[in-house]
Parts: sequence; C-alpha cells; structure tokens
Amino acid sequence: QVQLVESGGGLVQAGGSLRLSCAASGRTFSRYHMGWFRQAPGKEREFVAAISRGGVNTYYADSVKGRFTISRDNAKNTVYLQMNSLKPEDTAVYYCAAVDRTQTAVLLTTDRGYDYWGQGTQVTVSS
Repeated sequence: QVQLVESGGGLVQAGGSLRLSCAASGRTFSRYHMGWFRQAPGKEREFVAAISRGGVNTYYADSVKGRFTISRDNAKNTVYLQMNSLKPEDTAVYYCAAVDRTQTAVLLTTDRGYDYWGQGTQVTVSS
C-alpha cells in the first residue's frame, strides 16, 4: 500500500504557473503508474495527466495539453505536475493517484484505473 500527499497548490493569477508535487510513501514507488485528477465545485472528477512507471509514457487531457507537464523522480518518490498558462477554468482540487497493477493506457486516463488517492490540494486561478 502507498500513501500519497499532495502539495504546491495555491492562488495564482490567470497566465501564471504552479508546480504540484505528490510525495509517496514506501520503497517501491517505481512500480506505480501515477496520475493527476481534478474536481471543480459542482463537477465530476476529471483526468488531467498520467505517467507510466518508468516515466516513458505520458498522457494528458486535451484541456491541458501543451500547458501542463507531468514528470516523476523515482529516487525522490515524487510525481510533479507543472502547470503553465493557467486559466480560471483550471480552478479545482487536484488529486494525485497511484496504481501498481499493469494498466492499459485507456484506464490510466480514468479514475477507476487507480487504487490509491491523496487528499487533494486546492488550486485557484483568478481572472
């Protein structure tokens, strides 16, 4: 089992940048596929980005492609989400997720593809 703790959220103006971090417990972080999801008030949780175990494969929602970058440092047990050119519609609670089973690319872009979740970090983008 792994525990996930997100950090790096905050208030930023439109056009600005933030970098989210998700620190994972345990010594087998490299076994986990990792994902970022977000949930805005009154909306369902949605996929943002995912990265495979070795970091070779990355996946992005169309809404963030070209603006957000997911990366991981297996030596630090941490996955990152660099968010640039932020828009007010990016305002949401951002969640980190992990799964250590072999997983298809399609399932890595859905919340049912993950077994472990962090508590979330708030990102607010003002216009």
